[in-house]
Amino acid sequence: MNTDIQMSVSSMTRSGDEKAVYVFFQDGKKSAEFALPACRMVKNDGFDEEEIQKLSAYVDHERDTIFEMAKGINPIKALMK
Repeated sequence: MNTDIQMSVSSMTRSGDEKAVYVFFQDGKKSAEFALPACRMVKNDGFDEEEIQKLSAYVDHERDTIFEMAKGINPIKALMK
């Protein structure tokens, strides 16, 4: 797996009655998406099973940091850029 994987975090959203954050990974043509707090893989396009396990472990381990990042995102300001 490339060490230059790009990660993007969505703003805080709602999924039913709970808050949700989506984490996107991209490595060249490969991409994957995870949903927190369940740490559920939503989509995988090209990552092998070992890579997905590593990404999932990272998302699970860094969930508090990821939630803090998502809280700081203002979607209206992001659209204005």
